[in-house]
Amino acid sequence: MRRSLLICLLAAATPAAAQDLRDLCPTRPGLGTPPCIVDKGHVLAEAALADWTRDQDDATRSDTLSAGDLLLRYGIDAQSEVQFGWTAYGHQRERDRLTGNVEESGGTGDVTLAFKRSLAQPDGSGFSIAVQPFATIPTGGDTIGAGDWSAGLIVPFSAELAKGVSLQFSPEADAAVDEDRHGRHLSYGTVAGIGLDLSESVNAALEISAFRDEDPSGHSTEVLLAASLGWQPSDAWQLDVGSAFGINASSPDARLYLGLARRF
Repeated sequence: MRRSLLICLLAAATPAAAQDLRDLCPTRPGLGTPPCIVDKGHVLAEAALADWTRDQDDATRSDTLSAGDLLLRYGIDAQSEVQFGWTAYGHQRERDRLTGNVEESGGTGDVTLAFKRSLAQPDGSGFSIAVQPFATIPTGGDTIGAGDWSAGLIVPFSAELAKGVSLQFSPEADAAVDEDRHGRHLSYGTVAGIGLDLSESVNAALEISAFRDEDPSGHSTEVLLAASLGWQPSDAWQLDVGSAFGINASSPDARLYLGLARRF
């Protein structure tokens, strides 16, 4: 009798425990970083199934395709998470528009380690803010690897304007790797956007990204407009697609990507 009662109590507690989890809050598919924190003891795995970027000027056209861009987020307490990021494979094809010559290369990407600490509303509701220092370890090859270590700080925050509508910002400052792959320089900027809950399972984001890069070989400012869509068929899954388009000469022309996220 006691054993049956214990089994019933455990069965009844299981749905309640699941309901206590925060809303699924992946970094994907937007360009910015959300301030929300993964639940303590849980892992949120995010992966890009395919990510294509085209960059073209008067002399060359470059197409870069990456796959298996993985981000693992683990909640270490109610306010903090750690992150591990790595790109499994990237392929680049460059064509000289004058001669027609084509060069292709491929390889793995660098490893990124990060720590995110919430300063307010770790579930991302209301006014939510966090700090996220990160560092990149040069484990990748020449194709998509930076060639040296880098580090930076992101201070993501968001504010709810109305039910299902929020403003999102991700100001960031980096010690970015120089173009010659030796040494570092200052890079800074922000992503600003509006998040929309189109239904209980579908969300969208419209964003603008502007970053200033002060590489010794030449300074530049990259500006992108982006739109993305996520579908969450359950409280543990998300499938998503996104696009971004450069609006000045220093920016990549176009980017298209799709991926998924899964909470464990």
